[in-house]
Amino acid sequence: MHASIDAVRIAGTPQGPVPVVVLDVEGEADVVPIFIGFEEATSIARGLEAEDIGRPLTHDLLLDVMEELGGRIERVVVSEISEREDGNGGTYIADLHLQTPRDETIVDARPSDSLALAARTNAPIEVTEAVFEAGRDDRDKFDSLQDVRDVSGEP
Repeated sequence: MHASIDAVRIAGTPQGPVPVVVLDVEGEADVVPIFIGFEEATSIARGLEAEDIGRPLTHDLLLDVMEELGGRIERVVVSEISEREDGNGGTYIADLHLQTPRDETIVDARPSDSLALAARTNAPIEVTEAVFEAGRDDRDKFDSLQDVRDVSGEP
């Protein structure tokens, strides 16, 4: 299922504020929210803004190295949710599909890192149907949340 990054917001939780990247899935009313860390949220927001801050941060550096070695990101796939043993949600799993000078390869990566790279390259984002069904939530719950850039001071 084709998806795109709709927003990076801050959700209030019993543990305090937590960033959430909201994936808009093509043709669906519901979204897929993935809760991530503040650093990753800021990096995704920077990638969406295509902001050049001079020296590369980690995701920029990884992308620069990959491109210097002749590789490129073909697509990102949020492929599964590994349920936690305590029954409190799950961990999202993603795959980076890369084209290298030698061949195509798939690299296991955190969704937040994968989405930060996709935001910088406009690489297509996909979620499997199983991920959508397990992770889907009402869009309205996330539309009113504050944008991470308003909280972190990022442009």
